[in-house]
Amino acid sequence: MFTSVLLIEQQLSAADVKFVTTLHDDETFFVVLMQPRGSENRLLRSLDDIALGELEQAVHEGGEPEGEEARQAALALEHSVQSLRAAGSECVGQLAGGHPLTLLRSVVEQTHADEVIVLTAPHLVEELLHLDWAGRARHTVGVPVLKLYAHDDER
Repeated sequence: MFTSVLLIEQQLSAADVKFVTTLHDDETFFVVLMQPRGSENRLLRSLDDIALGELEQAVHEGGEPEGEEARQAALALEHSVQSLRAAGSECVGQLAGGHPLTLLRSVVEQTHADEVIVLTAPHLVEELLHLDWAGRARHTVGVPVLKLYAHDDER
């Protein structure tokens, strides 16, 4: 069985589930780590939002999720895990918390993962400077890292 660690920032859309579950011919076991957008690199994230024309999000960028935001992140993670299971994949999930790259490296080592998939919205400035999750993970985890852009069910 092929093992993929899937780092996400938002709930998986139906298109995301279909895409990641069809990447490999082998059965895939997914470990989903949910890292909601927090305060880390707030300036870069705001510049990304501006570059993508998302001015309202740039103005309202917050810190680490708390209260209702944390509850929403947990619900999004649970929905994502259930969607992967409904598509026929074995899957577990966990909120990543404050140091996602440390957790990511640990999960890769513990599960003997074959790859890491970073599935996020575009973060233009972070990607240009190689400060995005995929760019940073490539130097940390010791397995191939695939960067994919999340789909939006509304498009």
